[in-house]
Amino acid sequence: MEYKGRILIVDDQLSVREVFRSLLMEQGYDLVFASNGPEAMAAAVELIPDLILLDVMMPGMDGFEVCRQMRTHPILAEVPIIMVTALDDMGSVLQGLEAGADDFMTKPFNHAELQARVRTTVRLNRYRLLLSAQTKFDWVIDQSNDGYLVIDESDHIRYTNPRARQYLDLTTAGAETDPVTFFELARKQYHFEPEVAWDDWPNLPKHTLNASRYLVRPESPTNQVFWLQVNFLDLPPGSREGRIIHLRDVTLELVLQRDMWEFQTMMAHKLRTPMTSIYSGLLLLKEDQAISADPDTMKLLDIVMRGAERLQSDVESILKYLNTPDLAQPDSGFSLAQLGPLITKLGSDLGIEAMTVSGLEAAGNVRLLLQDQAVELILWEIFENAKKFHPKRNPMIEVSAALLEDDSTRLRIKIMDDGLTLSPEQFGQILLPFYQGEKYLTGETTGMGLGLSRAALLIWGVGGTCRLYNRDDRPGLVVELSLPFEQEGEQNLG
Repeated sequence: MEYKGRILIVDDQLSVREVFRSLLMEQGYDLVFASNGPEAMAAAVELIPDLILLDVMMPGMDGFEVCRQMRTHPILAEVPIIMVTALDDMGSVLQGLEAGADDFMTKPFNHAELQARVRTTVRLNRYRLLLSAQTKFDWVIDQSNDGYLVIDESDHIRYTNPRARQYLDLTTAGAETDPVTFFELARKQYHFEPEVAWDDWPNLPKHTLNASRYLVRPESPTNQVFWLQVNFLDLPPGSREGRIIHLRDVTLELVLQRDMWEFQTMMAHKLRTPMTSIYSGLLLLKEDQAISADPDTMKLLDIVMRGAERLQSDVESILKYLNTPDLAQPDSGFSLAQLGPLITKLGSDLGIEAMTVSGLEAAGNVRLLLQDQAVELILWEIFENAKKFHPKRNPMIEVSAALLEDDSTRLRIKIMDDGLTLSPEQFGQILLPFYQGEKYLTGETTGMGLGLSRAALLIWGVGGTCRLYNRDDRPGLVVELSLPFEQEGEQNLG
């Protein structure tokens, strides 16, 4: 039977308690009994019942006194009390109401009337508790520094708290009645990153439900870059509302990280200098004729040198990652005319022999809103990953550039290799820091797994997008970059 609430029955007569049991137990209530005032107080404080049926005429502490004490108790002050007595004079009724009783019944009582009064009182108390909880919840949500929205299954907004209205530029409390969807509203002001995690919104694939999502407002001539982290909770099927969305401003966290990066810049030399000294010293030892004559010593020295090389590589990866935001400054640009020579140089440095470049002339005379060093870093990380994870460490890489047909302010750079293919789960994580594309995280894959996330951070910061997907004509990956640009010679005030 459905549970309908807990009732505390207080009466000194066993026969009366049994009558209550027979009338109310079958209604689905959880019944608790007390035979005197002190027992009633202890049970009420422990259980906090939905209703108390309280006898007036009890030895020692009568029902009036029990009621008065309950009304002064901080936990029991709001619990409904129906006083039950054989007294039928108006004075007793008034005394009970003055003591704080919600209702009054006289013995002998009508069974149907008792059941109806109990049912009504318990229901009203539940409504009161729900309203109180809702009021508290609304107050907390209204005061929150985070944004909260409720959307239906069609992505239409049903509720927004004040912070969410601020983030989405909804100027009135009733703006959630506007027929516009959350996706349409957010798209007017933000970029959705990483783009693959937002595919098919609001009907997201199950494997992407826990993926990290961001709304990014790129840096402009008048505003700094602004980041919102997006989390959500899908509500049970069939409910009028389909999803709760949580928007958290993480811009300050990035600023704090940038302070850390500035500190790191000062410390970089202190880390790199001893690493260089250690490695140089090992080389000198290896060239020493006395040492090189001993095979065991040379074997040990080779092990130490490989460890030093790996440590140096990892330190460099971390330092480069921490320096990334300083490169995403739109106040200087990268000329597209430099892209061909840069790709050739990077291919040579990485030992990648098969590289082709196309579309640069057709793309025109444009300047990307990224520093030269940032573009070099992005391409280096993509090329290096293509080689690192290629089955034969010898990828064939094709790079093409083209202006977007639907956006005259963006250039698409597509980089294809012939190496690995990834699963949907991997695509949802590949742009996150410290993720590595190996089946088991052994830590033995060369590098720290910071490359693509560092590249994505640069691209998102200037309003670009980074999209990864498998090739459809052969094994391999496609990294598709959409980057904002200006025509050569234009003045960028960023």
